[in-house]
Amino acid sequence: MVARRRQVRGRPLRDAVVEGLREGTLNAPRFRERPAGVALVGGGPGDADLITVRGRRLLAEADVVVADRLAPQGLLDELAADVELVDASKIPYGRAMAQREINRILVERAKAGRFVVRLKGGDPYVFGRGYEEVLACAEAGIAVTVVPGVTSAVAVPALAGIPVTHRALAHEFTVVSGHVAPDHPESLVDWAALARMRGTLVLLMAVERIGAIAQTLIGHGKDPATPAALVQDGSMPGQRAVYTTLADAARDLAAAGVRPPAIVVLGPVVALARPDDRAG
Repeated sequence: MVARRRQVRGRPLRDAVVEGLREGTLNAPRFRERPAGVALVGGGPGDADLITVRGRRLLAEADVVVADRLAPQGLLDELAADVELVDASKIPYGRAMAQREINRILVERAKAGRFVVRLKGGDPYVFGRGYEEVLACAEAGIAVTVVPGVTSAVAVPALAGIPVTHRALAHEFTVVSGHVAPDHPESLVDWAALARMRGTLVLLMAVERIGAIAQTLIGHGKDPATPAALVQDGSMPGQRAVYTTLADAARDLAAAGVRPPAIVVLGPVVALARPDDRAG
């Protein structure tokens, strides 16, 4: 009876240790055989709790972590002291590590026998240039594990109280990159088609060009009164949202001092987050 009581009392500690090792939250020696090559990990929209269990586990096994600015910074503070941390930030209007240099570091460190985690914000295949990094590794004969992440295109509107779909309001949603203006020769977006859509439009990397985007959509027939939300620092303690309309989005964004990272959501679902409809 005594032995059994001791076993039961020790069970919570045992379970906590196992859970910590599984999730990578326990700073203990890495006894398991380390993976080989590179892991391309989507870190989610920013909050450290929104990375996947697999992504956090691989991060705990890393010898080298190559991290984006939008990767969950709280997780970097948990890395073991012997882990090499490479800042691969691409800062809007500021310094940026060239993609070629990022690819070189991934390949070089992996060829040296180190396990490399490429930690990115959101999902690595949603405007994250993740596939370019996979190709660079593949060409060098480096094995790559891809771990999807929670994309900010869906998570950030949700955290602001906006569902991107609703059976009575939106039967589709479209995610668009705003990193080039609508009239730029490199733009691949059919803005006229987007203007005809009745569902939800989510714009990433569109802060600088929201005025041109709004004018283009309105010029193709989009209602200027379409509800709009500008959500900055989604999932983080400083998250804030500005509610407006398509026609006034650029003016209100500037007045509120909205800066990247921010997401623009357009469509009738935005009104669900503010039922008093002050935007109208």
